[in-house]
Amino acid sequence: MTEPTTIAVAMSGGVDSSAAAAILAHSGESVVGLTLQLWDQTRLAGRHGIPEAPRAGRCCSLDDVYDARRVAEHLGIPYYVVNQEERFERDVVRPFVDEYLAGRTPIPCSLCNNHLKFDQLLKTARSIGAARIATGHYALNEYDERRGRWILKRPTDLAKDQTYFLFGLTQEQLSRTLFPLGRMTKPEVRAVARQHGLRLAEKPDSQEICFVPGGDYKQFLTAYLEEQGEPMPETAGELAAPNGEVIGQHEGIFGFTVGQRKGLGIASPSPLYVLNIDPESRRVTVGSDAELATRTLRARRLNWISIANLSGPMRVRAKIRHRHEPAWATLEPAGEDECLATFDEPQRAVTPGQSAVFYDGDEVVGGGWIV
Repeated sequence: MTEPTTIAVAMSGGVDSSAAAAILAHSGESVVGLTLQLWDQTRLAGRHGIPEAPRAGRCCSLDDVYDARRVAEHLGIPYYVVNQEERFERDVVRPFVDEYLAGRTPIPCSLCNNHLKFDQLLKTARSIGAARIATGHYALNEYDERRGRWILKRPTDLAKDQTYFLFGLTQEQLSRTLFPLGRMTKPEVRAVARQHGLRLAEKPDSQEICFVPGGDYKQFLTAYLEEQGEPMPETAGELAAPNGEVIGQHEGIFGFTVGQRKGLGIASPSPLYVLNIDPESRRVTVGSDAELATRTLRARRLNWISIANLSGPMRVRAKIRHRHEPAWATLEPAGEDECLATFDEPQRAVTPGQSAVFYDGDEVVGGGWIV
């Protein structure tokens, strides 16, 4: 019995995934569209200033589901919506809340890709007879015969590079995934959408966390905990200088992130930035911009892609934020499921809770979560 050849395209309602579906459908592939329904955008409306009407154009909104369905109808491909709200809340939203309350800065897009989207898309694809999935991510993957491994690589359009969010993909997931946009630029993708008559060819990219209206995460935390019937944890404490001198008080560690400048609640003749957040003592240390720089980071919960495991020192370029230019570092094992990266030059605002992704040229070596 031959393996099914149908491709399930993850359709978010944006121009990228729509163009990916159009490319595959018009190349003669058997294609179906899948949308994961992840979050009810009206759920917290009216609580603590969250708008009654959800903002249009946010990733995974009902408008996006409508747009995805309309594209599928235009392309003449079957289309399914799969409700994953319960799992999204468990694996993405709740960890996001808990991380902020613990004084760390989570990155939900990586959590979503690593723990939900690709896993669930592949399961759903198999259930409808599709062997592979395709997404609108800007990334490349290929099989390396010499190493016997699937490799994840940066795309042609480095300005749209999304490999930082994909470091958690497994070998099985990479082997079953297509990235049709990997060798295209964003203008070329919009041109393809226009060529195939897609009305959303000029639709702007989503810039927000899909479940946090307006990007106000503190507003979201308060509203979410109220809905859950949970009190906001008492995490008020001291603001201190690097030498330990107490220079003020704060109302809760969840209101801070490493590198933050505004909203510290204290006056100073020179700019102050958050240097460290200690959840045990509830102390937030602030200092100068120069004091934000550090030479090392530790990462845990690692996933390796281009190598089977890190057995010794390795030269890499490490990326500590989506918009961070990867910086040269030496990577070393540092215990079970943990590594140490030592940068050639100090890096600004290494933030616990964010991802550290390691590159060898254009290849993603692997990554983990900064502690």
